Amino acid sequence: MINRRDTEFAEGTIASLNDLQNSLFPLSPCPLRLCGLLLFILKMTKMIRVSVVVPTFKRPELLSRCLTALSQQDFDPTAYEVIIVDDAAGIETKRLVENWLSAQILVNVDQEKKYRSVWENSSVTSAPTSLSPFSFPVFRYVPVTGTHGPAAARNVGWRAACGEIIAFTDDDCIPDRNWLKAGVSAFADEVVGVWGRTIVPIPDTPTDYELNAARLGLGEFVTANCFYRRDAIASIGGFDERFTAAWREDSDVFFTLLERGSQFVHAPDAIVVHPIRKAPWAVSLSQQRKAMFNALLYKKHPVLYREKLPPVTPWHYYWIVSAIALALWSVLSEHLYFALAAIGAWSVLTGRFCWQRLHQTSHAPEHIAEMIVTSVLIPPVSLFWRLLGALKFRVFFL
Repeated sequence: MINRRDTEFAEGTIASLNDLQNSLFPLSPCPLRLCGLLLFILKMTKMIRVSVVVPTFKRPELLSRCLTALSQQDFDPTAYEVIIVDDAAGIETKRLVENWLSAQILVNVDQEKKYRSVWENSSVTSAPTSLSPFSFPVFRYVPVTGTHGPAAARNVGWRAACGEIIAFTDDDCIPDRNWLKAGVSAFADEVVGVWGRTIVPIPDTPTDYELNAARLGLGEFVTANCFYRRDAIASIGGFDERFTAAWREDSDVFFTLLERGSQFVHAPDAIVVHPIRKAPWAVSLSQQRKAMFNALLYKKHPVLYREKLPPVTPWHYYWIVSAIALALWSVLSEHLYFALAAIGAWSVLTGRFCWQRLHQTSHAPEHIAEMIVTSVLIPPVSLFWRLLGALKFRVFFL
């Protein structure tokens, strides 16, 4: 039976193809409506098994690179679709996806002509098997019109998906050619989710930002490289949209399903390369806002938070901020010796923190200056966001 979601899929696909036909071939007929019907048939016959969800936000160049890799997967192109979820709902990204759809259709039209030519000029009585009228997966553009953020965008994506398996990656990632094949093949009968191997290339002498970003490759179920059964995500209501930054929303889904006894496996051959983008100076300060969402994750999953994540209570931040507070109090109350002692303690603790960040990173003068400035500012900024998260989400969290 055709349900409402199937009908909306068919209507949307055929409408987009009709619009594209009018723009590309205003005066001549072409098989674009037939292509729309064929895509509808793929859905109705359950041929689309996997839906790849790619959230994006005003990064067309990176998205184009990601789509290139996704279009070249060693996987039956009729068995997967790529859903680009535009959190900015911008015209530039929409045009990029339309160009991809144009290329897909034009290549398929050309392939169909070759297919017919071989068939008509052949003396055999059976259709040739070496040619196929499908050589690309379906690309779909879905704008985010309601709540925004990475979690909300992924919810829009998987809810629009046709496949029984949802594969997540990011617009700045480059999935390996065998990514889909390795990830999907890891699904046994009881397996609910699969996570792959994320490679984050860094130079021999990285910056502090690059070294921290490389830890992404050590995580389980980061949304740059993971697969879930659609019904499993639906059973928990999807991603918690209170995670408005790209931080901990993937851990929350993983922990929620883990608490329900779901089974997960690792597929090391499902590889995604995650190049590190160039970051602005003192980027570590703006990243401290993520600490607010640690409080939300801890409130929802206190046991797994302590078990699965490395020690994250920054006690040295508390000591540094306490030294600052003691120094200020001593100055205001005219206790000179207390003030000098507190300033000395702050200097030692801050210097130690700065050296720890420089120990395995670049010693370029500009980077050293950045480490000195940000090491002074990070402890109070980080604790501000942590305490704000504790208040906002009403949880005792240090």
